Amino acid sequence: MTAAFIARQEALGSRFDAIAAAEREIAAACARRAALVDEARRFSEATAARRAVPGGRWSAGMVAEREFVSELAVTLRFPQRTAENLIAESRALADELPATRAALQSGEISYRHAQVLIGQAWRVPSAAKAAFEAALLRSAGHLTASKLKYKARVLRERLHPETILARHTISVLDRKVMTEAEADGMASLWLYDSAERVHAAYLRVTVAALSLQGADETRTLSQLRADVLTDLLLDGTTPTGVGAGIRATVNVTVPVLTLMGRTEEPGHLEGYGPIDPDTARRLAGGATGFTRLLTHPETGVVLSVGRDHYKVPKPLKDWLRLRDETCRFPGCTKPAAHSDLDHSLDWQFDGLSAHDNLAHLCPGCHALKSESGWTVKHLDNGHLHWTSPTGRTFTTEPATLIRATAPPTDATPPDTAAPPAIAAPPASAPSPNEPPVPEPAPF
Repeated sequence: MTAAFIARQEALGSRFDAIAAAEREIAAACARRAALVDEARRFSEATAARRAVPGGRWSAGMVAEREFVSELAVTLRFPQRTAENLIAESRALADELPATRAALQSGEISYRHAQVLIGQAWRVPSAAKAAFEAALLRSAGHLTASKLKYKARVLRERLHPETILARHTISVLDRKVMTEAEADGMASLWLYDSAERVHAAYLRVTVAALSLQGADETRTLSQLRADVLTDLLLDGTTPTGVGAGIRATVNVTVPVLTLMGRTEEPGHLEGYGPIDPDTARRLAGGATGFTRLLTHPETGVVLSVGRDHYKVPKPLKDWLRLRDETCRFPGCTKPAAHSDLDHSLDWQFDGLSAHDNLAHLCPGCHALKSESGWTVKHLDNGHLHWTSPTGRTFTTEPATLIRATAPPTDATPPDTAAPPAIAAPPASAPSPNEPPVPEPAPF
């Protein structure tokens, strides 16, 4: 090897050393964050008695807990469940796993490694935790987080006094299905259930996919699995017949000019976001399970019924559901379809049933607004200005909806090209202080 080659390798090695040093700094910062979170939790609990809402349904302790979790979540831009996990992990590092906290502080392990230790240690009996922690930390410094998790699971089985059957009986209660939006009009569906059920389901899909392979089949096995599973979920039934004739309804918003082929503006799939124009046109053409919602450049909506009616009319409900799409509390992603339409200024305090006084809040966030020190004020264009119990402010934006494209000056869409819109019926004349349809925020 030449001297120049050796010098280049040493220079590259020094850069790897710098990366490792930065990673140790990140670990130390995570340890410091955990200490600060736990200290704040202790302070919140100590001052809980002062924060009860007079006449509220929640106890002082409940108010303090929910205010602390919610404000930590919006401060860190975390979902509330993630914030709850961070609080629990910080408490575990402070009270139950001091050696793990020290290893994190020194940069010997990453926060991901610490989470593995915490997650596995939570269900280890207190008397065995110290030995469990010490055994894993001997290897944690040179294992990946996934390898450490496997080692931890094996060790936990040896140390845990309860049978795996007893623990599985409890864990199976946490089974769930999740979805996550991906790029380029794609999404992921995740199933968390008993290992034998998940593997059996995967095997059934694989066998069905293999049966479709042949000389004329151009799809890969992975593509066939995806198509088989989607077909089963959309059109199949359970062994007892549940699901027969049932198909979920999904709203798809399509600009009328896109539907007519005059523009290539994307459509909008509720709960996901933008979809390509061809897919939007296909779904709007009558695909089973999708409700067509057309937007027109010159169509308005009913924006307010003032003080004459408390109940929100359907046209306004539909429009607000498309505007919000999710719960409007900072960071919450619960669907608007499963949320309450809340009067930001309560009806009993002369709040109007109007677009600029209504927003979707899921039941949990609705209760948080009613029972704690959080307050909200409507700004222009559907933005909400939230003030936390400590006086800090946060703004939430409406969901990104399809912005109508201005029609060509020489071509007005004929009436036959624009069927009655579900989400955007013709508007009544607005009052002087009632603006026209607020324009949705861009991406």
